[in-house]
Order: sequence, then structure tokens, then C-alpha cells
Amino acid sequence: MSNRLQTAQIQELDSQHHLHPFTTHQTLRAGPGPRVIVKGEGAYVIDSEGNRILDGMAGLWTTNIGYGNKELAQAAYDQILELPFYNTFFKTTHPPVVELSRKLAELAPAHLNQVFFGSSGSESNDTAIRLIRHYWVLKGQPKRRIIISRKNAYHGSTIAAGSMGGMTHVHQHSYPVYEGFRHVMDPYWYGDSFAGESPEDFGLRAARAIEEEILRCGPDNVAAFAGEPVQGAGGVKIAPDSYWPEVQRIVDKYGILLLADEVITGFGRLGTWFGSEYYGIRPDLITFAKAATSGYVPLSGVLVGDNIVDALMAENDDFNHGYTFSGHPVACAVALKNLEIMERDRLVPRVKETTGPALARMLARFKDHPLVGEVRSVGMMGAIELVADKKTRRRFTDPGRVGLICRDHFFRDGFIMRAVFDTMVCAPPLIWTDAEFEKAGAVIESALNKTLQDVKGELTA
Repeated sequence: MSNRLQTAQIQELDSQHHLHPFTTHQTLRAGPGPRVIVKGEGAYVIDSEGNRILDGMAGLWTTNIGYGNKELAQAAYDQILELPFYNTFFKTTHPPVVELSRKLAELAPAHLNQVFFGSSGSESNDTAIRLIRHYWVLKGQPKRRIIISRKNAYHGSTIAAGSMGGMTHVHQHSYPVYEGFRHVMDPYWYGDSFAGESPEDFGLRAARAIEEEILRCGPDNVAAFAGEPVQGAGGVKIAPDSYWPEVQRIVDKYGILLLADEVITGFGRLGTWFGSEYYGIRPDLITFAKAATSGYVPLSGVLVGDNIVDALMAENDDFNHGYTFSGHPVACAVALKNLEIMERDRLVPRVKETTGPALARMLARFKDHPLVGEVRSVGMMGAIELVADKKTRRRFTDPGRVGLICRDHFFRDGFIMRAVFDTMVCAPPLIWTDAEFEKAGAVIESALNKTLQDVKGELTA
């Protein structure tokens, strides 16, 4: 590491000055310190000790085209020289934001034709909340403020987006959940179904929990339902086929808005440009971030339905909301090039035709492993449930403990999977080839077997 700080020095400086997101800092600083990632190449990242690690999480559901793409670097460089920054306040615009807006409208469902930009998924969901509530004010129904979401949903970590999400460990820092949000059961068949309940029947029951909450709140008080097409950070929870059609029926019946949080599922993750298309739903708003630029620079946004835009245009009314970096020209230029590459290299249809089925086949190899209760996948998202008893689905004591043991084995063996409590999840870059699937499969087998040895005394005999 010539001309660079050595690993121990970096870790010490990190401990002195860097507060990490979603981290128990006492535990982090009591240990050897964080792994230091110094480089990315294709589907791999490289740490400060020279270890080459296959990235099974696309950074954080993000780097769809992989690392080290020189075309994206050149696009950023060229735009920095041309116009590194200007805001979109005060009746101004610039070519990159206009071109990207047009491109996104082309890729999105036909009724979503305008975009409001930010820098993160949390920002885009905050924006959606304000758009939803402002829409109902403009429509003369200001009492419609309640937004229904789901337990274990993740919509961001700002106070508003964190409150809309259904993760209690996020809520604990909001003191309490911000006013106007309700949470119903998530569509988690493996964990929450009744004995003998089919996925189809469970999906209908989970969807109808939304209707029950609408009636509990009073339909005239409900503004929207918000949901991820697939719950990502909640553990790659894939709804049964019956779920989303029933959700669409319910929101249509009560005339409430549908917000699809596609911060993870947008831009090809499921084999369609947006997960809404995969599930055949018609959201009034789609929030996006992450893979819009493959994570090379921050950019997010809200695709806004024509019905909402029409309401904004009907009144000479300010929408008093925005960010300094809304429509940042460099971020927009990088996003445009990223989308161009994805189209040119057919990465989205490739997920449907090749990589998605390959991921499903690879994970299916482990469904009979003694530790594994269920494997599931859709597109390039997958999960392996770790259980103490396969027959009864009994979990391990101290949820998350075994997942972290398994995660560490993965990392040491050169492959990144994420632990969501005791569920191992993956969302690889869309560029994986047979070589990456082969390596991932070998590491999964090794890590599961090592974890089994660590906890075999806790399994049902």
C-alpha cells in the first residue's frame, strides 16, 4: 500500500472521527476495526490487505453495472468541466436534468411522466410523503393524511421516511413514530402464515390487512398505501402472487394513492426496469435511488403520476420543497450514461432470461441443508433462511446471532452476503457471469457448513 495509510492506521483514524450508519459503535471500536475497502473491479471489491472479495450485495443494492466503469468516470469528468453544479431553483434548469427526466419518463410506466430529484432514497420518500399530503390538500380533502405501510418495511432513516417504514429499531430514534403513519403485516409467508395456509390464501390475508386498517382509520382520513415491490432490507420478503393484485384492488376501491418504493427494485433488479411492471401494479408515485447511477454518485427521485401533476398545475400554488442538489448536473450525467450502458448491454432482459434463473438455481441447491428453512429469489434478489428446526421453522435464540456468525464466514471466504437477523440475503451486480455464480455457490456451501459446526448443538435432533 505505497503512499497510503496502513490498515491499522486507517482503522484508528476511523475510530477517532467516523460515525458509521446503523452501527453499534462500542462493539465496532472494541473489535479489530472495520474492513477497509480500497478498490472495486467489476463484480469484486478489494480490501486494504489485498483480499479480492466477490460482492453479493452490489455495494448496498446499488452497483448494477459493477465497479470501475470508465465510461461513468468519463461522463462525470466531462460534466464537471462543463458545469459542475447549478441549482434548479429560481426558474433555472440545465441540459443533464432535462435529458435524464425525459429518459426516466420513457422507461417508467406510461402515466408517470415527471420527476422530482434528490440525492438519497430517504430524501425521495420524504418528498413523496409531502407530495401525497399536498395533493390531497389541493383536492380539497386535507383530512387525508394517514399513510399506511408495512411492518419491517424500510423507506429510509429520516424522521418522516423512518416513520413511514415499519422497522422498530429505526422508530426508537424518532421518539415516537411521527404522526400520520400506520403499519400492517408484511407479506412474509414463511414466517407469518398459519399452519396449512397456502401462499395464495396468505397473500390475500396480508393484502386485506390494508383494507382493515383503512376502515379502522376511516377511508376519508387515508392518503396512501406505501410498499416496496419486494421488501429488501426487511429480508428479501417476496409476496405471494395473490398479494399485489389484491392491493391494487383495495387502493382503487377506496381511491387512495399507491406509492411504490423502488429504491431497491428499480433499474432492472427484477428483470424489468421497475418492479411495479413486474407485479403489474399502477403506482401513483415511484421513488428511486441507488442503481439509477449504479451508486457512482448520489442521485434519487420521485416519478410522479399525471394525476398528481395535474393537481399541482390546477392551482397557482407553491410546492415549498426541494434540496440544494435536486437534479445535480454531474449526477444526472452519470445516470444517463449508466442507463445507456444498461440498455446497450441488455442487462435488464438478461436478468429475466439468464442471471435471475441462474441465481434461483444456485440458491435452490441449499434448500435441503440442515440449517436452511427456506430459499427464495426473484430476479437478482435472494434469501436463505437459517433455522434451528426445519420441520417446525423454529428460530434460533437471540435473533441475529447465527446470521452474524454465517456472515463472517462468508466474508472470510471471499463473498459478501448480508445478514438480516438470521436471514442471509443477496442482491448481486447484474453483470455476474457463470464464474461468479460458481464461486458464490462454493462459498455458500462452505459458509453454511462452517456455521452448522458452530451451532449444531442448537439444532433439533
